[in-house]
Amino acid sequence: MSLIKSISGIRGTIGGRPGEGLSPIDVVKFTAAYAKFIKQTTTKTSRIIVVGRDARLSGHMVSDLVCGTLTGMGFDVVNIGMASTPTTEIAVVKEGACGGLIITASHNPLEWNALKLLNERGEFLTDVEGKQVLAFAESCDIEFADVNNLGHVYFNDTYNRRHIDDVLALDFVDRYAIAAANFTVAIDAVNSVGGVVIPQLLRALGVRNIRTLNCDPTGNFAHTPEPIPENLRDIAALVKASNADVGFVVDPDVDRLAIIQDGGEMFGEEYTLVSIADYVLAHKPGPTVSNLSSSRALREITEAHGCLYSASAVGEVNVTTEMRRTGAVIGGEGNGGVIYPALHYGRDALVGVALFLTIMAKTGLKPSEIRAKLPNYDIYKTKVKLSPSLDVDALFEKIKTKYAGEKITTIDGVKIDFADSWVHLRKSNTEPIVRVIAEAHTAEEAKELAESVKSVILAMV
Repeated sequence: MSLIKSISGIRGTIGGRPGEGLSPIDVVKFTAAYAKFIKQTTTKTSRIIVVGRDARLSGHMVSDLVCGTLTGMGFDVVNIGMASTPTTEIAVVKEGACGGLIITASHNPLEWNALKLLNERGEFLTDVEGKQVLAFAESCDIEFADVNNLGHVYFNDTYNRRHIDDVLALDFVDRYAIAAANFTVAIDAVNSVGGVVIPQLLRALGVRNIRTLNCDPTGNFAHTPEPIPENLRDIAALVKASNADVGFVVDPDVDRLAIIQDGGEMFGEEYTLVSIADYVLAHKPGPTVSNLSSSRALREITEAHGCLYSASAVGEVNVTTEMRRTGAVIGGEGNGGVIYPALHYGRDALVGVALFLTIMAKTGLKPSEIRAKLPNYDIYKTKVKLSPSLDVDALFEKIKTKYAGEKITTIDGVKIDFADSWVHLRKSNTEPIVRVIAEAHTAEEAKELAESVKSVILAMV
């Protein structure tokens, strides 16, 4: 059994003993701690918290526990049912809520679930805020409401439609051009909430020819849910067999978007953000942001448009913080996460689908042709196992000295930028390893660079 407490929320496998997995007792404890944090920090006069969930088998059970705990803490709950992460984020703002809680383990397998915690802006808590919630949970210094001050649960199933309407209203989404293009679009939604909302979005955009795969929101994931190439063979085959113009794949909570090219080839998850940013910058120049482990291609296309690129530490909240600081017009992460502030500050696959189809419709280009126009890079990832007693910070200081002649960034581990490539070293928060991520113009060069730096680390330890 596993229970992981991090900046991205509280994740765990369902069942087991309290403290060893995400048991009902753990769900109540962390939800109550979050409610206490919201009481102490919110600027809202309302006492409303929005709750949404993906289609996981454990989702209904966890949702009942969460809603009951929040009402026990004196909050009213707007339960929007099965909804994507970005839909829940939007609902927090529209409800004028104090916060939101998303019940989803994102790309983790079906035995996992998680509590993702939002502030009153519908954005994830910062690292400092998350640590305060954990401290409340560990102290057990939590006071529940008396019988006269219990909250109530209100159900609202309108937010998928409202989210779609907001996407359609975006300046650079052209639903009429998309409808006129008469695309055939294939979808793989891994039997979660994307199987409901993505077909709804496509129909609203005027797409009439939709080929669905794993779009029944049962929570019985048809394959490992992370949208990476080794898990996408079936959708690639469907795109090819149906002669579809494009294929879209989302993870269980619909905040990541992978694209399958015409012919069934992978577009590349890193290039979801890069291609959409290229289109947005052509119409609205401005800064862009991605994290240190994302492709250099975003920086190149940003600078080609005469705009400023900046990098953040890994983690969605770090990206959005840097986007606010720089006034970025678009940003995100190389895992297929598009953050478009014109709608909201959160990764949103619905925005990605609508903007990418608009690119295809207005340029007349196939996905393979769009990809061919972008800078070409490949990323390779590996890791180094270390002794639990090793001082990783001291190791990173040695690495910085070793590569002192190159550009070094230290806001999140150590990133070394070379002329045509880079390597990023990050310490894991949950196990004694250093993650090694490298990027170069070819897969072979990226692997060679990562393994070379890995050898340097092993020689040092």
